[in-house]
Amino acid sequence: MCGIAGIVSHRGVGQSLYDALTVMQHRGQDAAGIVTWGKDGLRQRKSNGLVRDVFKQRHMDKLTGNIGIGHIRYPTAGGAHAAEAQPFYVNSPYGIVLGHNGNLTNSDELAELLIKEDRRHLNTGSDSEVLLNVFAHELQVRANGKPTPEQIFDAVDAVHRRCRGGYAVVAMIVGVGLVAFRDPNGIRPLVLGKREHESGNDYMVASESVALDILQFERMRDVQPGEAVFVETDGILHSRKPEGEVRHTPCIFEFVYFARPDSIIDNLSVYKARLRMGEELAGKIVREFPDHDIDVIIPIPDTSRTAAVQVAYHLGAKYREGFIKNRYIGRTFIMLGQEERMQSVRRKLNAIDLEFRGKNVLLIDDSIVRGTTSQQIIKLAREAGARKVYFASAAPPVRYPNVYGIDIPAASELIANGRTVEEVQQLIGADRLIYQDLHGLIRSVRHGNSSITEFDTSCFSGEYVTGDITDDYLHELERRRNDIAKQTHETRRQSFVAGDEVHGRPGAVVGM
Repeated sequence: MCGIAGIVSHRGVGQSLYDALTVMQHRGQDAAGIVTWGKDGLRQRKSNGLVRDVFKQRHMDKLTGNIGIGHIRYPTAGGAHAAEAQPFYVNSPYGIVLGHNGNLTNSDELAELLIKEDRRHLNTGSDSEVLLNVFAHELQVRANGKPTPEQIFDAVDAVHRRCRGGYAVVAMIVGVGLVAFRDPNGIRPLVLGKREHESGNDYMVASESVALDILQFERMRDVQPGEAVFVETDGILHSRKPEGEVRHTPCIFEFVYFARPDSIIDNLSVYKARLRMGEELAGKIVREFPDHDIDVIIPIPDTSRTAAVQVAYHLGAKYREGFIKNRYIGRTFIMLGQEERMQSVRRKLNAIDLEFRGKNVLLIDDSIVRGTTSQQIIKLAREAGARKVYFASAAPPVRYPNVYGIDIPAASELIANGRTVEEVQQLIGADRLIYQDLHGLIRSVRHGNSSITEFDTSCFSGEYVTGDITDDYLHELERRRNDIAKQTHETRRQSFVAGDEVHGRPGAVVGM
């Protein structure tokens, strides 16, 4: 999962892009980058690390210009080389800079065609660089001179025909303008905003509406599935929506875990969705555990708090904050390796003994993925003196890989894969385990927007909305993205940083 932002303004955008990336830092903690363009030319700063660490004042002073894009990254295939930090750049046909959130499911096939047939070079193993070169090639074959909005939209249509998977994209064509588009299923989020200015309108696109809010952009609407938006450098807005019927299937895991609660995605409030998840979960608990002896309900901070409040209200039980979170530890879900995740739980959470000692405790979490965190948290609760520890998940069992940009790739690492609820309960050490029902989750999220009739629920249901995912693809994905592969990738990254090796696709130009 990544975060993207792009701005066309009547004033400098460097600081605004920094602020936008900062409020979306939860979407990626591996690398960050900003590219701007103006009278001083193209300016870029990107590197591995958090936004606050990548950009110092000396970098911000040089990020001049009234148009620019930004990106924060977490890798779905392990640690990233600094060379894979985004945005990416190509100088043909015009100079194009691109940032991407999501995952292409036919990236290898496209890379081979780009090298052999389109005669374009790839310097990294990133599918985002593949996507950039597909767009650049399609624009090159259509435009002679400065591209028109129609030629840009035609190039985006060609990208949709060639690229499969889930993706939201922001790109800057140097001297021309800003382009943003979303995959035909609308799996990955992208929102469009406007800010009135005395000289005209400023426009912004971002992964989450909260980025618009802090910069005082009015949220106009979400970019529609398959739609392309183009803003010229002087602030003139153009858009093209796809013809015919669109199958809109946004990722439901955004609402469960990734997005900030104060964001609105596809006209749906993340906060309200999580409130309703708590209501649905409370109903499930009452049905399965009618004579419960729960003394206190405690959330696993931070994502589950909203749902836990509602569970406590409907069960008539006390709500307490029993864990204190160290906010300087990253999200354990996106850390490399089980051992690191296990160690990080102890560094991240500390139990308040008086809320646990001698009590029957119901812990609420947003989801259970690998089970490592849940197991360690239950252990913490018992060490703090809990008499019984029940556990409830606001999401259904995560049993299948996600292939559209979320790091749920290896089925063998998912604790619920091939196991019953009772078996998972035993493995994590809970006295009782209760999961949300999938239909309850869907009902919770779509409540405010009846125009969305289905979601990408692949990690829960195993049904992939793009219809192109085979068993062979999943087996290869697991081979590349299991924890062993990630650790190997991270070792190579550290060697790269130390100057011991170079990295790229066959035939790519690599730095020495």
